[in-house]
Amino acid sequence: MNTAGTIDRPLTHDPQKQAPMTSSASEPTGSATPVFSTVGAHTARQNRTREMQLIPEAMARVHMQELRSEAEAGRQAARLIAARRMQRRAERVSLRARRALAMAVMH
Repeated sequence: MNTAGTIDRPLTHDPQKQAPMTSSASEPTGSATPVFSTVGAHTARQNRTREMQLIPEAMARVHMQELRSEAEAGRQAARLIAARRMQRRAERVSLRARRALAMAVMH
């Protein structure tokens, strides 16, 4: 089966080997982009720098750092809530002990 490539599945991913898009006769004039050559495509691709190619990796690293800092902030909040809960419990126990001591002294 020898079929031509589609937009979703091109025959090749190399822009220099792909046929340029042309407008059909049914389209009004000026609706499509003008036909252009791919002569400068190779030189345009050479303009990519190593830093540009590493941008997705840097973005992923920043995203993971943000997630880590959010998780750490959540853990700190949970520790603070637990500490306050334990402090209230200790205050209640202390108050009960004082009451018990006062009752023992009065009798």
